[in-house]
Amino acid sequence: MPNHDVELLAVGAGPSNLALAVALEELAPQLARDSLIIERDSDVSWQRGMLLPEALSQVSFLKDLVTLRNPRSKFSFLNYLHDTGRLNEFVNMGSFVPYRVELAGYLRWTAEQLSMVDLQLGRECVDISPIWTDDVLTGWATKTADGRVIRSRYLVVGVGRDARIPQPLQGVAQQRVIHSTQYLQRIAQLRNGLPYRVTVVGAGQSAAELFSAVQNDLPECRPTLVTRSIGLNCYETSKFNNELYFPSFVDEFYIARPEARRQMLTEMRHTNYAGLAPSTMDSLYRQMYLDRLSGRDRLRMITMHDITAARDDGDEIVLELTDRRTGAVQQLRTDLVLLGTGFSELMPRMVRRLAGSLGLSDITVTRDYRLAIDRPSTAACYLQGVNEATHGIADSLLSVLAPRANDILQDILRHQDAAELATPDPTQVSASIAG
Repeated sequence: MPNHDVELLAVGAGPSNLALAVALEELAPQLARDSLIIERDSDVSWQRGMLLPEALSQVSFLKDLVTLRNPRSKFSFLNYLHDTGRLNEFVNMGSFVPYRVELAGYLRWTAEQLSMVDLQLGRECVDISPIWTDDVLTGWATKTADGRVIRSRYLVVGVGRDARIPQPLQGVAQQRVIHSTQYLQRIAQLRNGLPYRVTVVGAGQSAAELFSAVQNDLPECRPTLVTRSIGLNCYETSKFNNELYFPSFVDEFYIARPEARRQMLTEMRHTNYAGLAPSTMDSLYRQMYLDRLSGRDRLRMITMHDITAARDDGDEIVLELTDRRTGAVQQLRTDLVLLGTGFSELMPRMVRRLAGSLGLSDITVTRDYRLAIDRPSTAACYLQGVNEATHGIADSLLSVLAPRANDILQDILRHQDAAELATPDPTQVSASIAG
């Protein structure tokens, strides 16, 4: 098949690029018809590894793909509920936060509603290279797993961060290590009647959900939660804290000095990381209480311990746990390790490789999420969801999807206009030569 050339290519069909697709269709239809989104999976989803039946989103349904930019949009979550016949029931439930599986359904529905932006599933990006013309960056060549190359002038990378695997666990048999991003797919492949010894690593919402879910999915298992923290904590939430997730706070954060940014991120950490929703905390404590009450002693929690080493021993993993209080070391033998350890703070490998091909020593973006390139360029690349250090803690969440998509689109349109002004009109050039 011939290579497919487009004006704009977006890599990844997650919430970020779907929000961009919606903005394109509503605000720039001409560009939308010359845009393509590629997605490596065979369907559109969101947090597919953790679509647990009763798991709730932590974000209001009003922070969907479009409402904060265009409350009248047909792509809103409320219109999705209306279209699927569940609007009355959702209103009656009296909740601002939908179930996680419901948000995943909304994203699939949105992808199906797109009429101008081309969305191609089952196409994995394996490499991105800059295109140079006379030492000027003029575009991007994106190679997919099927061997095809897609050339574009604009590139938007929205693949999310890489899963964080603790270093001691990177050298053991990976068939016995499951990160939360793969939980549902991989746990379904195990025989659920065996008495697995399961170790859950982490102290946040994902770890707590894994700890609870595995008790149902592997009913004979004996789970142990291992955390470096002194105990589990709820998210720090208040109306004042939530204002720090307003789209308008991005401007305030971006212009702040580096030391102020670091302070804000540190102080806001427990509003999103290393914390549990109050309902999850209550449920988890009741599980532990009832386990003790029944005398089963099936559930265990080990706090203030680091995993300092790990090795395979036959069909099990031996974890070395070091007590942060005393330095004492113990071994924990386990059949399965579940990781609620979140994501790497580094830029995704795809972005780092791209930066290397551009000769960039630092990866930075403008206020409008455009990758800073210190060489002449008529092309541009934008990074979505990986700019927490410069745009604030909400950058990797759903809170700023709609306004961020608008920021990127408006910057692209300004970039196009500037390029057109810089390009001489051939008719005027001809007239000048003739004169």
